Amino acid sequence: MGYKLNKDEKLCSRTAVDTLFHEGKSLMAFPLRAAYRLRPRDERYPVQFLISIPKKRIRKAVNRVLLRRRTREAYRLNRGELLLRPLESTGWGVDIAFVYLDTTPAPYEVINEKMTQLLNRIATAAAEQQFSTQEDEK
Repeated sequence: MGYKLNKDEKLCSRTAVDTLFHEGKSLMAFPLRAAYRLRPRDERYPVQFLISIPKKRIRKAVNRVLLRRRTREAYRLNRGELLLRPLESTGWGVDIAFVYLDTTPAPYEVINEKMTQLLNRIATAAAEQQFSTQEDEK
């Protein structure tokens, strides 16, 4: 799939976002929180994501843009190896929302490390879901 982020990978649908936050599960790796929802893989892009940097926590627009760029870059570089490859074998797709929780901008290295942790945990959850689905079918 490469490192390019396509527009189709962004989670834009209001109903999908509402469903994600109401029915999804949540993981934390401070300063990031990931809300995710596993779904049957039926679309061209198995993973769709959104990034939220709340104005209430980061007041300056310059800092919100900076954090959005850092978070998107960490996701872009890590998603192929940590998320897409494990999801290929499971048959699941996933919607993910990354929410920044801290009140000060974190360095890229911290965001990258926490992003890696979150993507690993989401891939593990998808593998467990596949395993439990296979057990139910037997």
